Amino acid sequence: MGEIQPSQPVKLFIGMISGRVDYLPEITTDAPSDVERALADRFGPIDTRSPVFDFDATSYYEPTMGPGLKKIFFSFQNLIDPSEIVGIKIATNQLETKYQPSPNSGVATRSINLDPGYLDGGKLILASTKNHAHRLYLNQGIYAEVTLMYVKGLYQSLNWTYPDYRQPEYHDYFQQVRLAYLAQTKI
Repeated sequence: MGEIQPSQPVKLFIGMISGRVDYLPEITTDAPSDVERALADRFGPIDTRSPVFDFDATSYYEPTMGPGLKKIFFSFQNLIDPSEIVGIKIATNQLETKYQPSPNSGVATRSINLDPGYLDGGKLILASTKNHAHRLYLNQGIYAEVTLMYVKGLYQSLNWTYPDYRQPEYHDYFQQVRLAYLAQTKI
């Protein structure tokens, strides 16, 4: 029988999709947006920020968010216990609601999509409110899936990996986050 061990801390990141340029960090000044400040207030200092990517690998969000979507990732300095991802997903859903446009604004019904996850040395996990065959139920209506595995020095996609997470640019960014995580956990 294996001995039960406490979980190791992991590196929190949040992906944000939006068509609102004012919610994305200002590229020329590198100033944080209101959403970025709200994330830092809730989850602690942001230690890495990805480039702003075109979100064009799927049109899934266009009916509710409109065309021309962008995506950016933030990772956080404070490591978390993996079990905290449930509360974090609930909190990011609440933040999405806070930034939702008013019903009579004449714009898309959603301004932002926030997807939290975490990584350790060997895998990248995403949290979701949607059940599927490859997802495990955690608690409070939240599921999790292994989205990428780190094998032989590279991130590897799985059959169910979202199309955007298959992109080399994402893998390059998560490689940086992984290195930051390994430096933090080095004793």
